[in-house]
Amino acid sequence: MNEPKGHVVVFAPSPQLTVTVEELHGTPDLHLHPGGQGVWQARMIAALGTRVVLCCCFGGETGEVLRHLVGGEGIEVRERPVAARNGGYVHDRRDGQREEIAEMLPDALTRHELDDLYELTLLSALEAGVAVLSGASDEPNRQVVPASMYERLTKDLTSNGCKVVVDLSADRLAAALEGGPTVVKVSHEELLSDGRASDDSVPALLKAARDIAAKGVHLVVISRAAEPALVLLDGEAFLLDAPSLEPVDSRGGGDSMTAALAAGLAQGMDQTEALRLGAAAGVINVTRHGLGTGGDQAVRTLSERVSLRRIDTEKPDTGKPDTGKSDTGNEDG
Repeated sequence: MNEPKGHVVVFAPSPQLTVTVEELHGTPDLHLHPGGQGVWQARMIAALGTRVVLCCCFGGETGEVLRHLVGGEGIEVRERPVAARNGGYVHDRRDGQREEIAEMLPDALTRHELDDLYELTLLSALEAGVAVLSGASDEPNRQVVPASMYERLTKDLTSNGCKVVVDLSADRLAAALEGGPTVVKVSHEELLSDGRASDDSVPALLKAARDIAAKGVHLVVISRAAEPALVLLDGEAFLLDAPSLEPVDSRGGGDSMTAALAAGLAQGMDQTEALRLGAAAGVINVTRHGLGTGGDQAVRTLSERVSLRRIDTEKPDTGKPDTGKSDTGNEDG
């Protein structure tokens, strides 16, 4: 097992309070957890034995509850107390599927709150050496932080030697790309909805990946639900083949992939090793009820069964695994 060599900062401007109703012995069973993309990513990073610092804001009644809940997740929190309320949601899973009962969107941060959060994140990430920039569960006309903050953070961090991993979409992704991040993880659905890909074929998605890489990005990872993820690593295209396991909850696999990839980089892995760890974490997460969860040993064991298979861009590729050896010398599986 790799011993932790560094740590990761996760920028999560406004975590969510999540309330999920399950059923236990025929009666309702309530679960309260801290949530939101950044929290789920931080949870997985911590599960993989890597120190993780969550830079965020807490405000309002939801923020008070979140402050206590995050403290029990093995995550180091550096917060800026704010007047803006954190958001939250209530989901009902008693029939096995998620049904949204209610959702409260977070409030936007004020100018002074934004300045303090930026400074807090910048200094923490420069100390760590690896940063993950996550979004917030808000709406375009009611953003917690402006998209321009992602460009500034990315540019200031990368120009000072910090590896920046972004898992964003829409205007936030566009802004972060102007700063030249190290790694971009994006789903094929996000590329389609953002108009970056014309369709979900491998050639169209690879074209979108190359457009992203042209901004100075060394590694682009496109998750594709149940299909193997596409990887563009220093201009070379690969398929990331991972074992298929029966899912319990399909949400959160992409966030776990991003988190494990960042954890691998902080632990001193090369990009290929970090990609395998990321793919394994994504697969393990969907077999569990909790988002951003998974056992360290399970993820590392499964990562040994993940392989990178080079794509021949001169001919169409279906994205289906073959039976030969991968470019890395491991058997596909």
